Amino acid sequence: MKASDYIARFLAQQGVTHVFEVSGGMITHLLDSCHRLGAPRLISVRHEQAAGFAAEGMARATGVPGVAMATSGPGATNLLTAIGSLYFDSFPAVFITGQVNRNELKGNRDMRQAGFQETDIVSMARPVTKAAWLVDRPDRLPGLLQEAFDIARRGRPGPVLLDIPMDVLRADVDVPDEVRVDAPQESGSEAELGAVVDEMLGLLRAARRPMILAGGGLRSGRVVEGFRQWLEVIRVPVAHSLMAVDVLPHEHPCRVGMLGSYGNRWTNLAVGASDFLLVLGSRLDIRQTGADVAAFQAGREIVHVDIDPGELRQRITGCRALCADLRRFLPVVLERLGGATVEAPADWFREIADLRGRWPDTAEVGSARGINPNGLMHILSRVSGRAAAYVVDVGQHQMWAAQSLELGPRQRFLTSGGMGSMGFALPAGVGVALAAAPQPVVVIAGDGGFQHNVQELQTVRHHRLPLKMVVLNNRCHGMVRQFQQSYFESRFPSTRWGYSPPDFKRVAEAYDISALTVEHEAEVAGALAELWRDPNAPFLLQVVIDPETNVYPKIAFGRPFTEMEPMATPIEMEST
Repeated sequence: MKASDYIARFLAQQGVTHVFEVSGGMITHLLDSCHRLGAPRLISVRHEQAAGFAAEGMARATGVPGVAMATSGPGATNLLTAIGSLYFDSFPAVFITGQVNRNELKGNRDMRQAGFQETDIVSMARPVTKAAWLVDRPDRLPGLLQEAFDIARRGRPGPVLLDIPMDVLRADVDVPDEVRVDAPQESGSEAELGAVVDEMLGLLRAARRPMILAGGGLRSGRVVEGFRQWLEVIRVPVAHSLMAVDVLPHEHPCRVGMLGSYGNRWTNLAVGASDFLLVLGSRLDIRQTGADVAAFQAGREIVHVDIDPGELRQRITGCRALCADLRRFLPVVLERLGGATVEAPADWFREIADLRGRWPDTAEVGSARGINPNGLMHILSRVSGRAAAYVVDVGQHQMWAAQSLELGPRQRFLTSGGMGSMGFALPAGVGVALAAAPQPVVVIAGDGGFQHNVQELQTVRHHRLPLKMVVLNNRCHGMVRQFQQSYFESRFPSTRWGYSPPDFKRVAEAYDISALTVEHEAEVAGALAELWRDPNAPFLLQVVIDPETNVYPKIAFGRPFTEMEPMATPIEMEST
């Protein structure tokens, strides 16, 4: 069988329904094979970074490794930002790049390149992939493809890259009739966890103010439903990280809110008052704990569970660390309980509810004029019950969304966490919309980030994807402008001075997508009704926000994580 035909057939056998790509000479055999065989479906986007983010959206939505393809040189290098995003946020993907013919590779010769667009993408990608290979012989292709799908899903999920020379793609390979790589099962006995689980349960039972911190590992490990069932037995308040906004629905009785640099004030205060913290699948990086790690540890026992040993005791060194797959850890806890339940004291739940009542998210923006962005998120949630997911870009709007969206039980929240890449939401929304079809998907972006991949409006238009795009236009790069306000005496080069956005309503209309602009609070309800007037059609709503509106609360850098702006002031310049 021709190698490119085998790749197309193999991808379809793994449950890959869509491949995202931008055409290029070195992948023409792959494009032709997918077209002739009829699967997977080719989705031609307008930039390779968008192809990578769309594959990421698909992977996050389905758990099946996302697949993107690009030609050699600039096509391959344009994928790197999305590859890094998948690596840092732990979602599976397989990237296939075309390479020049083997006789055009420079090899060990002292020269920049031999073939046109020859680029050593394997060396560039290795730091942000679980594996990256040059497929230098046709007979290696079947085995490497199988290994790529296995590695992408094993342990902490992540991306794998295969760089395939054009002459390998057109060669014949001997292959089995059908190969399906099943999701790998972690080895090891549940009994190995018993002693540590018993110790954890003893601490939990003794605690008067216990809390759980739910991290993104619950989502990337695909154990969210199991965790929700687990909470029927372990009835303890749950804070979540930015990557775990959708682990519990808004109305879940155990849900508290988001912890961290821009977390809900009541959540940071509640965690600060806790005497026991069970951390499930969170890295405990600086955006969760703040810079003062001693304050984060003080006064509470911390048990940290993560599948990646490299993430344990990196910053919070005094915790009890357990390297375990959450798919194994959660059932072992229930087994050790033997049918008993553990419930936090009722007065602790009431104390947290009182904190929430004293510090409402909609009051944090203070005297900002115009549309209240936290209030907007609440209203948007209440009219978007049909949405399968919210796909959120990076910037101030990301934090407003994470602080205030009211997610339903089946709704997802997807954003770029570790990479924090502006331009993520629109192409990732394309991938999620294809995975969730026919359900609509809400994209939330800022004016700065939306321009990074604005060309994908044509992809939305071409496929008539039901994306409901909400662009918060504050006419600046707001997150960095806020940073400049705090640390650079309100000098705003490149964020307000020298920067300007277009009128996104007119941009959308140029792509034949219906659009509307809203500037006043009284107009919001009517504008959102128009956004949803036809659930099956794309629509862009431009929401004008006062440029001076800041994201609060925010940990005052250098202070304990319970001390947040604007009430507290930073004592150091933050570095992240």
